[in-house]
Amino acid sequence: MSELPQRIWSDEDWERIQRGYGAQGMDEKWNVFTEGEVVHFHRSWTGRGVFAATFAPVDGGGWRIASAVVERDGERYGGTDDAYDCVMLELVITAIVLGEPAPELRSRLVELTRRKSCSADAPAGVIQHSALGLRSDSN
Repeated sequence: MSELPQRIWSDEDWERIQRGYGAQGMDEKWNVFTEGEVVHFHRSWTGRGVFAATFAPVDGGGWRIASAVVERDGERYGGTDDAYDCVMLELVITAIVLGEPAPELRSRLVELTRRKSCSADAPAGVIQHSALGLRSDSN
């Protein structure tokens, strides 16, 4: 990916990220697990890997994404936009793994989805549920 999230995650966040996340039901879309400093993001229904993000420690504390790869086979994942994938990657970590509300990221995902699909009338909650498996009011 040419565009990466700029967030610095705290050491406590990194500990939680390393524990990963397993989808709790049919509506949840992501399983997340870590091998060393690489965090893998797989679709829960298919088991297919979509993202792999390599984290690196930051001077002074915390962790950031140093590099990431995204699946570009259109039959496995429909993403072709680095800006969208950057937001999706950060949002899965923030909202799903860490359980934070992330309203700015959610709004950005909705904006990018509407622009990408030329569907300005799609409700934000539908877009978020479709992409993340989350309602717009969940955290």
